[in-house]
Amino acid sequence: MGMLKEFQDFAVKGNVVDMAVGIIIGGAFGTIVKSLVSDIIMPPIGIMMGGLDFSKLAFTLKAATAETEAVTMNYGMFINNVISFLVVAWAVFMLVKAMNSLKKKEEEASSEPPAPPKSEVLLEEIRDVLKARG
Repeated sequence: MGMLKEFQDFAVKGNVVDMAVGIIIGGAFGTIVKSLVSDIIMPPIGIMMGGLDFSKLAFTLKAATAETEAVTMNYGMFINNVISFLVVAWAVFMLVKAMNSLKKKEEEASSEPPAPPKSEVLLEEIRDVLKARG
């Protein structure tokens, strides 16, 4: 029964929900980046390279026959995927950098020492008065 209770505590605390939301948003973000690379970034690059469509770049390893399709190495799609990865990596880097910056500002704001308790302040005042008398 202990493991069931432990799993229930884990699931109820929101860890599972947070992870699921992250995965869903990550998947949607991946779709957007794929479209950005395929539909926005690569066409102008292809035009600059003489009308080249990167998604169709491939090496034919084995020609097609009447019974089989051609075996190709689709390096153009690989190039698209590498660029997609770089866009995602850059976005994640910028997000982590922004979060670290906010965290650093929080730490700096909270790094001021807390005010001493009233009793300590009162004792310091008494000490200073006694020093002045003596």
